[in-house]
Amino acid sequence: MIENFIASLRVMGLGMLGIFAVAIVLVIIMKLLTHFFPADKKDELKG
Repeated sequence: MIENFIASLRVMGLGMLGIFAVAIVLVIIMKLLTHFFPADKKDELKG
């Protein structure tokens, strides 16, 4: 019984680690895209 619970915690931990890893990769990709392709000043809204 307890072995199944420990195994499920491991699976849950790996799933959460995967979610955070994908989120970090997406943030890095977005930062790189904005670095290499910056927005033009004329495209920004004036406020």
